[in-house]
Amino acid sequence: MSRHLRIAAGLLAGLAVAFAAPASAQDKVKVGVFPVSSSLPYFVALEKGYFKEQNIEPEMVRLIGGPPNVAAMIGNQIDASAVLVTIEGINANIKKPGVAMYISINSQNQKYQMEQFVVRKGLEVKSLADLKGKKIMSAPGPANVTMAKAALAAAGLKDGDYSIDQLDMGQHVNAMTAGTFDAGYTLEPNASTMRKMGVATTLEAGVIARYVLGDPNANAFVGGAALTSDFIRNRPDVARRFTLAWGKAVDLINNNPTEARKHLIKNTFTPDDVVDTVPMIRYFMAKDLTAKDKADYQKFIDFSVKAGTLEKSVNVNDYLKAF
Repeated sequence: MSRHLRIAAGLLAGLAVAFAAPASAQDKVKVGVFPVSSSLPYFVALEKGYFKEQNIEPEMVRLIGGPPNVAAMIGNQIDASAVLVTIEGINANIKKPGVAMYISINSQNQKYQMEQFVVRKGLEVKSLADLKGKKIMSAPGPANVTMAKAALAAAGLKDGDYSIDQLDMGQHVNAMTAGTFDAGYTLEPNASTMRKMGVATTLEAGVIARYVLGDPNANAFVGGAALTSDFIRNRPDVARRFTLAWGKAVDLINNNPTEARKHLIKNTFTPDDVVDTVPMIRYFMAKDLTAKDKADYQKFIDFSVKAGTLEKSVNVNDYLKAF
């Protein structure tokens, strides 16, 4: 090849790289992530490359609990929340309509366990009614405390029959190990960790479905993944591709929970020797919800209004986003 041809070929190669570079740049999406097992679709989509397949580069913003996620969404500091308690998301929507649009919601019940009452080792307790006079810890936030009290009320216990204190999720296992509380309203994977360590046993799981919805097998849609309306409106194609990646992760979790569980390791508070026993919740993309599913969801939100956690009722369909 002549010198001139080599120069020309080099220029063409350089131009090809230059023109290809912008197309390869990934779209960044800021995601609020609470490192609990219900954030699993985020970790699966990230580590299996589903976001990358959709040309998405997620930027994780670690936010512990619903209120920080809500504040970040209202202030447009994040585009999405990996898991946002639906009561807190709806409350945010009452204040700023459309700030939290759910692309996916998570079901928990007797089979798909998340929330549960645990009791410390050695405590003779056989039912929720036996927690009278006991000191109880609760997962933080008004939604969790309301659900705990609702279950206790259904068992015949009134305010004053027990004490209940909110405690950061990261402290639940240590608090139960130390015997600081008699019982706890906790979430997975903490309950599995306590059982594995032998410091507590599960008294009852799936209490929201049973005591709030009246059916232990109903879908209690307590949390889900949400996008901000500003993100959807300003970058609709990016939001659509983010949702496609999320949906692929949801399919893997629902159809192959054994494989999905391994993504809890290092990403959540789940020890290696506990991960295989952690119960899985059921994930539903908004587009796949049936009329019965939506009715269960509406009933849960309406209960929260009656309990005073939400100031007014809304139509849950207004805050579901299907792509």
